[in-house]
Amino acid sequence: MNGKTGRWIGGVALILAPLVWCAGLLLRHLALKDFTPEQVAWFDQQPFAAPGQLAAYAANPGFVTAAYSLFLLGAVLLLPAFLMLAKTVAAKAPALAAWGFLLLAFGLFARVYFAGVELTAFELVDKLGLDHATKLVMDDYVDLSYGLWRIPVTASVGQYAGGLLLAIGAFRAGTFGYRTGTAIPLAVHALDGGAQGKRAPERLHRGGPRPGARPARGPCPDEARRPSGGGDESRLVGEHDRLRPVP
Repeated sequence: MNGKTGRWIGGVALILAPLVWCAGLLLRHLALKDFTPEQVAWFDQQPFAAPGQLAAYAANPGFVTAAYSLFLLGAVLLLPAFLMLAKTVAAKAPALAAWGFLLLAFGLFARVYFAGVELTAFELVDKLGLDHATKLVMDDYVDLSYGLWRIPVTASVGQYAGGLLLAIGAFRAGTFGYRTGTAIPLAVHALDGGAQGKRAPERLHRGGPRPGARPARGPCPDEARRPSGGGDESRLVGEHDRLRPVP
């Protein structure tokens, strides 16, 4: 990131990465907007977001694919963005900048692995149908999302420590103020896990990834609940066509 070209690349990444990332995160949340409130409530009760995201993909594969693609692109763009931020912070806090960026890079690499898990899950929906794909994914969710030898999930832990270290370094270097600096560790929380699309508005409200939000000061489901026709009981619905958005 040395020289004029490097500064341009870093500056563009600092601007585009948060915008693209937030757009993907928002679209992932909006993928459930056409489902009934009962279905969305059932999705929210699940321990993982995968059932809701797979149902959304079955109903609108193009929209969900665009959402996850933008989210991945934003994560990729965050690498040069954080590199540029670390280079700026390194002028006054070199150790914090180096360790913060290194750990954040590990977390971003893990995010790419999780994107592969998500793509595999979506392909299973296309090949096996929603019910079978959701059951297969949820039965093996831990093994799929944790990865070989638990390397991806272990690497993803680095994003929390790295975000905190880089935020402290940015504050100490005078690059960011307190409010903007705290957005970094809060933002990286949303990078974890495969097929995680719940609570996007809360993540955006907590700050979102904002390394370029202000000028830096310094040198450069397998089943879903729907109400039955009568009574208070609910029946479980898991067929592909019945999980499509209600007109």
